[in-house]
Amino acid sequence: MELAGIHHVSAITANAEKNYDFFTRILGMRLVKKSVNQDNTSSYHLFYADAVGTPGTDMTYFDIPHAAKTVPGVSSISNTSFRVKSEDALAYWKERFTEYNVHFEEVIERFGRKTMYFEDFEGSRLMLVVDDGKGVPYGIPWTKSGIAEENAVVGLGHVTLTVRKAEQTQLVLTEVLGFKKIGSYPSVIEGMPEITVFSTGEGGPASEVHIEERPDLPMERPGRGSVHHVAFRVKTFEDYDRWEELLRSKGFMTSGKVDRYYFKSIYFREPNGILYELATDEPGFATDESMETLGETLALPPFLESRREQIEASLRPLSLKE
Repeated sequence: MELAGIHHVSAITANAEKNYDFFTRILGMRLVKKSVNQDNTSSYHLFYADAVGTPGTDMTYFDIPHAAKTVPGVSSISNTSFRVKSEDALAYWKERFTEYNVHFEEVIERFGRKTMYFEDFEGSRLMLVVDDGKGVPYGIPWTKSGIAEENAVVGLGHVTLTVRKAEQTQLVLTEVLGFKKIGSYPSVIEGMPEITVFSTGEGGPASEVHIEERPDLPMERPGRGSVHHVAFRVKTFEDYDRWEELLRSKGFMTSGKVDRYYFKSIYFREPNGILYELATDEPGFATDESMETLGETLALPPFLESRREQIEASLRPLSLKE
């Protein structure tokens, strides 16, 4: 069994309207699913991806209006990156971020690739990374965003995990999940250990987890803009069944098999407390909506459909303006 890379990253927003505006109007991603948190149906769950909701292009947000400010620290998914095709694209994004008053930092090299750190209005810690296209294939840009295809975001890149002691996290990645250590690069924080890079699947940023060791930091206090979990891609339903058996045999307490309708999931925490999800590539977001109308209405999986009236009554009005 081999995981195929990052499937999606799920985070928290305290303002779904502004979150939608940022990810669709400014970043140019497509809202491919407007649904609810299946574990708390009074909360929206918004999914942003490429034009067709390709696995590995999907950043999702749970809407929690009273979420406090995040206090960064260890035991966290401290950065989520997005792939672009070239350094010229980074120059375009510098101009765009300046135009829209988005906080960003200068382009620097990380692990041999040009990168640019930026934040959304809630302090979500994000990054653009140049991907040469030799690993996991690019997603399909959402051309209706008004951003030219050569500059567009073409999927998720690596995630960075910040932990106090890296060894146990590294062992889970390599001995349980089958990642391979492929190198390291200097931390931007003086005196801190090098950041180690682990890869799976076809390679490239979309297949990588970067581990940052920070013994100087407290535990993260999550809030708006923080990441709730990272999901890794499971290519087949047969592998999905086998992953559950493997995790149990290794002594992990898992969620068991969870049918999210758009994919099947298994959740578990690694030793530093970071929540992982293993999620199948199929069946995908077009299961209950046409490809042309993805994200336009409130989508509920069949097991919640009978409660639609009750669920809609519990949700606050949500105005997502084009």
